[in-house]
Amino acid sequence: MEKTDLLKALFIEMTNYFKGDSKRIFHLIKVHAAAAFIASQQSLSEDEAFITEAAAYIHDIGIKPAEEKYGSCTGKQQELEGAPAAEKMLSRLGFCSKDTERIKYLVAHHHTYDSIDGIDYQILVESDLIVNMQ
Repeated sequence: MEKTDLLKALFIEMTNYFKGDSKRIFHLIKVHAAAAFIASQQSLSEDEAFITEAAAYIHDIGIKPAEEKYGSCTGKQQELEGAPAAEKMLSRLGFCSKDTERIKYLVAHHHTYDSIDGIDYQILVESDLIVNMQ
């Protein structure tokens, strides 16, 4: 499957995942839009841009399992529960293992600001923070 098709499929999966929760759906749309715009203004490779956009769509997947497990969804709980949920979804959609590993890493660290180790990570954090400032 082409990378643009994978991103479309991921968007559909995430909107279905948060079905009925317009606040979270609009959040992922806004974070993705900000991340895609910022990425377009940088000298990212096609792979880096793809990872950045995919992570923007799926970054909050840990909210639901955190709420089920802990009764809340702090940033750290989202990070902890997000990676396994992301792996299942990305695998089901046909993402390659290399991309899945990086996206899982970003999901598992998107509320950790003291160890940013790549432009994809930086863009995801900035996009999420910009949207959350609203």
